Amino acid sequence: MILLIVVGIILIGSSLLYTYYVSPVDKKSQADIELVIEPGMSTKQIGELLEKRGLIKSSKFFLVYTKINNCASLKASTYDLKKSMNMGEIVKNICSGNSYNSNVIRITFKEGKRITDYAKVISEKLNVNYEEVINIMNDTNYLKSLQQDYWFLTNDIFDSRIYYPLEGYLAPDTYEFSKDSSVKEIIQVMLDQTAKNLSSYRSLNNIHKYITLASMAELEGVNTKDRKMIVGVFNNRLAANMNLGSDVTTYYAFQKNMTGDLTAKEFATSNPYNTRASDMAGKLPVGPICSVSKSSIDASINPTANDYYYFVADKNGKIYYNKTSSGHLQTIKEIKEAGNWIW
Repeated sequence: MILLIVVGIILIGSSLLYTYYVSPVDKKSQADIELVIEPGMSTKQIGELLEKRGLIKSSKFFLVYTKINNCASLKASTYDLKKSMNMGEIVKNICSGNSYNSNVIRITFKEGKRITDYAKVISEKLNVNYEEVINIMNDTNYLKSLQQDYWFLTNDIFDSRIYYPLEGYLAPDTYEFSKDSSVKEIIQVMLDQTAKNLSSYRSLNNIHKYITLASMAELEGVNTKDRKMIVGVFNNRLAANMNLGSDVTTYYAFQKNMTGDLTAKEFATSNPYNTRASDMAGKLPVGPICSVSKSSIDASINPTANDYYYFVADKNGKIYYNKTSSGHLQTIKEIKEAGNWIW
């Protein structure tokens, strides 16, 4: 009898451990994590990589799981996995993945990045000079030839005050290219995706305005709901001939990374991107300031109407809205007192 109880306890304990290790690391996470499995990697190495990337709880259990489930063929390739996937889903993906193709490169272009970031990625992946990539992106003759195929590349991009004409127009996504692809081929594939993202809005006038608004919303908000609200606030301020007062535009104006403070001098400096400057009342930046997701484009065109004129985010990304300057300043004070100020 005692032996049966002991065996039962062991079985229950084993079952609980199995359930724990097989379950997702984070059920709520929807972020894609790129995992590259190189040819020749062992199951042990793959398990250690999965654990290091936070996709599984134990590389040792991964070894046991693959043996139990007869998954001896873990295929070399690049995978987009999520922490919300259980071990079975992850193993199934890796076992049924596409065969590794050494002639194919996979490039992920993230939302909210500048075109200079994209140029660096292309430069590294194609092993070409960074300046060469930038020069192609800024080549007026090349850009004019692109206008024949892409309706959204209007003459607004040729404003002499714009830093990079294609800023905001190259769709962020994960793409696969052959290793011998040219810079122009990559640009055109990205523009093809932008065309798909904008296909519902072809009848709109001044698409440049909406892409510009979308780029600001991309950096100011963390989700579609907030971005739609933020564009609503921006529209209210434009209608009232107020400065948009968006710090993200000042960072772009001075080509600074958004990792520290801006100076009072920078805020006050006249620049066609700097919406904090006094001469920018009622004006948008001259052009987009980063790459934009489809959800940000949709938010810029279909914003949430509201009667707010101010917003501020805390360090956790929560956004607070106000109708008055005094209310806005009070909110900032409360955020700082709570220790949630972003800087």
